[in-house]
Amino acid sequence: MTLLAGLDLTGRTVLVAGAGPVGVRRARAAVAEGAHVRLVAPDVGAGVDDLGDAVEVHRRAVRAADLDDVWFVHACTGVADVDAVLAAWAHERRVFCVVASDAARGTARTVAAARVSGLHVGVLTDGPPDPGRAVAVRDRLVAHVAAGGVVVGEVRPGSGGDDVLRAGEVALVGGGPGDPALMTVRARALLAQADVVVTDRLGPTSVLDELADDVTVVHVGKAPGRHTVPQEQIDALLVEHALAGHRVVRLKGGDPFLFGRGGEEVAACRAAGVPVRVVPGVTSAVAAAEAAGIPVTHRGTSARLHVVNGHGALTDVDLAALRAPDVTVVILMGLAGLSRLTAQALAAGVDPAQPAAVVSRATLPGQRVVRAPLAALAQRAADEGLGSPSVVVVGDVTAEGLLDVVAARDGVRAAAPAPDLDEVRPPADATA
Repeated sequence: MTLLAGLDLTGRTVLVAGAGPVGVRRARAAVAEGAHVRLVAPDVGAGVDDLGDAVEVHRRAVRAADLDDVWFVHACTGVADVDAVLAAWAHERRVFCVVASDAARGTARTVAAARVSGLHVGVLTDGPPDPGRAVAVRDRLVAHVAAGGVVVGEVRPGSGGDDVLRAGEVALVGGGPGDPALMTVRARALLAQADVVVTDRLGPTSVLDELADDVTVVHVGKAPGRHTVPQEQIDALLVEHALAGHRVVRLKGGDPFLFGRGGEEVAACRAAGVPVRVVPGVTSAVAAAEAAGIPVTHRGTSARLHVVNGHGALTDVDLAALRAPDVTVVILMGLAGLSRLTAQALAAGVDPAQPAAVVSRATLPGQRVVRAPLAALAQRAADEGLGSPSVVVVGDVTAEGLLDVVAARDGVRAAAPAPDLDEVRPPADATA
């Protein structure tokens, strides 16, 4: 029977015998836990130099005396017989030892571990070591916690970790273009801890259904025919709930700092003395085009990307980008004003035949794509009944079949044979 236990290695010496890839990983992990590492190996690679002053390096074969004052041993020399001898020395001294070449021979095993939502999740298998199974289970558990499938509860004051949302703190979370699967792991982890969620109408709103019943959800997003909550009131909501001791997530579509007024909300929180952080999100300025098979940059076609807020008039910089042959222009929030924007562009000398597209409900069920010359795009979008959320893309990259033409011209590279998983899989001890 194996006991799953957390060891405090802070300030304690850990012996790592071997400086190959496994030894370096073990040494790096021990340093991260605050240990002093005694690394012994005849051949020491460059990776050891990056471990810092917490590692004491001896370029020679391991000796019994290397276990003096040691609390834990990693035998990973790459030579089974040497690892076995080291394990025997450790056993005599009653020091726990992990044997990389044969986990069953040691008195300890490494755990398939990960940090998520302020937790340290670890998995071990009963009976003979089965690191592959342990890693698979660990990954499923981490995904479940990060997705909000487990209520992680209150976090102890002073606990560390970027995935911990503390009482009285605000997190501006970029939710991405709409598909919850495109949210970051950190975004899902923080959302799962929220007491209050202040949310837009756009973005991955389906994740709100996964929240616990006692979570307060405040809808502030814009919608046709509905009263819009002023930005100043949104700022006040964030501050009010945080000062009341709540853990607050401001859930935004796309990325908070790309036309999301995230900067204003950060400034309001800071002015009120409220801790605030920003979690980047996948922006629809790129994701919508990608979801439609449109590369916003492509060698020989477009070398630059210009992003426009469609609520206002086009500036001279915007018009210059639209006229440039190697620039892709993406217009966010531009569907409602597309006729106006198109008329301004054409009057400024933009080519009426410039290829363009509208991507509606990108990454969501019901995604639709309409392509047309710029002069006809607004009418085509109206005829097709496209609605928001939609992203407008203008440039040669939107041409129908662009990537098929490139493939036919250059020839498609023959598909490489599938790799042998036994060859590319990291050593079992590296993860379990």
